[in-house]
Amino acid sequence: DKIDITQLPMDDEKSFALLKSCKTTAVFQLESRGMKDLIKRLQPDCFEDLIALVALFRPGPLQSGMVDDFINRKHGRAAVIYPHPDLEPILKPTYGVILYQEQVMQIAQVLAGYSLGEADLLRRAMGKKKPEEMAKQREVFTSGALKNNISNSVATYIFDLMEKFAGYGFNKSHSAAYALVSYQTAWLKTHYKTAFMAAVLSSDMDNTDKVVIFYEECLSLDIKVLKPNINTCFYKFTCIDDQILYGLGAIKGLGQAAIEII
Repeated sequence: DKIDITQLPMDDEKSFALLKSCKTTAVFQLESRGMKDLIKRLQPDCFEDLIALVALFRPGPLQSGMVDDFINRKHGRAAVIYPHPDLEPILKPTYGVILYQEQVMQIAQVLAGYSLGEADLLRRAMGKKKPEEMAKQREVFTSGALKNNISNSVATYIFDLMEKFAGYGFNKSHSAAYALVSYQTAWLKTHYKTAFMAAVLSSDMDNTDKVVIFYEECLSLDIKVLKPNINTCFYKFTCIDDQILYGLGAIKGLGQAAIEII
């Protein structure tokens, strides 16, 4: 089959089932033990959740209680509250949590009439946490919000909220690019598991520890890995039917030139 990796359906149930069952060994960005724990708790079921997953798996969000907030709201254990109705379209994908730098910029534009350039300056100021700059921005934000008939107390509350989360804010476009590759690798693992695992084994065949991890993953996926055989095996791991032929290049001391001559 010829696959166009850029044209995959982004709502493939089987791929999300694989993710939710934490079978993410060899899935880009999602294979560490900590990430598997987060996936188990979050249970991502759409692409927006995957983007959030990458942004949430960092020390700031994990230690600040932001991750718990996000998970509890997603699963209905905590109410999703928007401090102002205009924030709903901006914060709905993240269940009312300010997770991305782009959200900080959008809030400033929608509530306080910032231009794109001004919103970017606010994002930078919040990242650097300079007190004098922040005091100046607070004034601009509050007066802009007042012009949009938002009370001083609500504007102050929202600015405090933005300031609190800006330190943890992640660039959504960066997160989305990572999440896309995570989804693509999860999709390949779901629908072409034997070929995918053969490719993964080949990519790390000079690292015996990794080969052992991926070999065990093959067993857990009911993929049979055939023993090295000089008559059938190649330099790389290859797949035939639903089995993997051992890559001779993964055997210590055997060079590629020698294998190809044989």
